[in-house]
Amino acid sequence: MPIGIKDMLASARALASASTPTEAQAAAEAGEVILDVREPGELTADGRIATALHVPRGLLEVRADPESPAALSALTRQRGAGPVHVLCASGTRAWLAAHTLIRMGYEARVIEGGLAAWRRDGLPLD
Repeated sequence: MPIGIKDMLASARALASASTPTEAQAAAEAGEVILDVREPGELTADGRIATALHVPRGLLEVRADPESPAALSALTRQRGAGPVHVLCASGTRAWLAAHTLIRMGYEARVIEGGLAAWRRDGLPLD
């Protein structure tokens, strides 16, 4: 039976957990990873978190798979080593990305509210 985005988000929310932007910032300061899954143009237009890894949502699987020739080692070394805090503009892509990461063996947490909440909380952006 076909599913829609509401079903996909419900599945992701049942599997992944969330953190506030402030919690994610503190976790990053303690050495955990923030993964920004927005598109490159969004980084330019809306700002970026200086310490975040950037992997557009469309490239996530190939960058997160340690067996892929296009794997991103800064991401793959987090598998089994601690949480990855996932960020997008508002949250939808982050939930879908977190769901994918969990299925790939990562511990993933969504930064609730995305970059909009990060900015609202006055956290640093470049």
